[in-house]
Amino acid sequence: MNQSTMFVGLDVHKESIEIALAPLGAGEVRAYGRIAGDLDSVDKVIRALRQRHAHLNFVYEAGPCGYALYRHLTKRGFVCAVVAPSMIPKRPGDRIKTDRRDAMSLARLYRSGDIKSVYIPGPEDEAIRDLSRAREDAVIAHKRARQQLAALLLRHDVRYPGKTPWSQAHQRWLAVVKMPQPSQQIVFQEYLHAVDETHQRVERMTEQLRQATTTWRMAPVVEALQALRGVSLICAASLVSELGDLTRFDRPRDMMAFLGMVPRQYSSGPHQRLGAITKTGNSHARRMLVEAAWAYRFPARISRGLRDREENQPQVVRDIAWKAQLRLCRKYRRLLARGKVKQVVTTAIARELVGFVWAIAKEVSPPAN
Repeated sequence: MNQSTMFVGLDVHKESIEIALAPLGAGEVRAYGRIAGDLDSVDKVIRALRQRHAHLNFVYEAGPCGYALYRHLTKRGFVCAVVAPSMIPKRPGDRIKTDRRDAMSLARLYRSGDIKSVYIPGPEDEAIRDLSRAREDAVIAHKRARQQLAALLLRHDVRYPGKTPWSQAHQRWLAVVKMPQPSQQIVFQEYLHAVDETHQRVERMTEQLRQATTTWRMAPVVEALQALRGVSLICAASLVSELGDLTRFDRPRDMMAFLGMVPRQYSSGPHQRLGAITKTGNSHARRMLVEAAWAYRFPARISRGLRDREENQPQVVRDIAWKAQLRLCRKYRRLLARGKVKQVVTTAIARELVGFVWAIAKEVSPPAN
């Protein structure tokens, strides 16, 4: 058997996989061919390549096909990297894109060390992440159902006499609403049923997420993060499931950059220009942090609910959470007094909140497997 090393670039799609090979060193990168997208076809290619090469290093882009191929290859003992499409270097003048060229580019860049693998969550971590995202989808569907019902009533000038929509009083008012025409009454009832169904779906998903996190290996981190103001169970579970092991970041700034919460920068010579945040990385976790940051617009205090959440936490976690309150509430007021827009201020608070999330995770994270 030849003891050479071969870098294998895979351009993965639902129905097909394009393969390219790059030998170790400065050898020519060549296209191998196209196969079906199932794992059995991948195994056939592996058997053929193993007859000529002792070491196979695989690489493919992260996409809708998930990590099944990665787990299949690593289970068999192969090295496999999954790279983010946005982090793959591309030449400005390259205007031709094909599956074959993509596979060859992946193999070449992986051989030269110009691309790095993304963080791969474990199966249990990915399951919690799927549950968290499913709940988020249910919340969006619930909001959409409410908007559709409200739009129907507005079109026919059926106005709620109270002040707060979707309160208990509003719910009682909806129960006695009568539309002008029988067909419109049917539409109204269907929209009302959709609101109730989506609300129940959100409640079911919330309870399932609460139960699943109690036996999760990252449960100590989820519980500890809830000592922070604005970070509830849903927020904490979403953050940990999206980011995985937070201790893999050496510094809080690395975590901020990963979340896309650092400003854009364009500097040349003596000129330095900073723009809005980059918004790269995980948008789900970034949105949760921004929502949590709104809680710091009020003066620092420990409410009854927050006291209950931090009751069983070690003193070091409670100290970090209180330090976060003092710093972030003061900074919110200071930036607002300088005339900054509330949304900009909240984003700045969310960026600093990342540092306190990182500090708490460092204290309570379980040892890596």
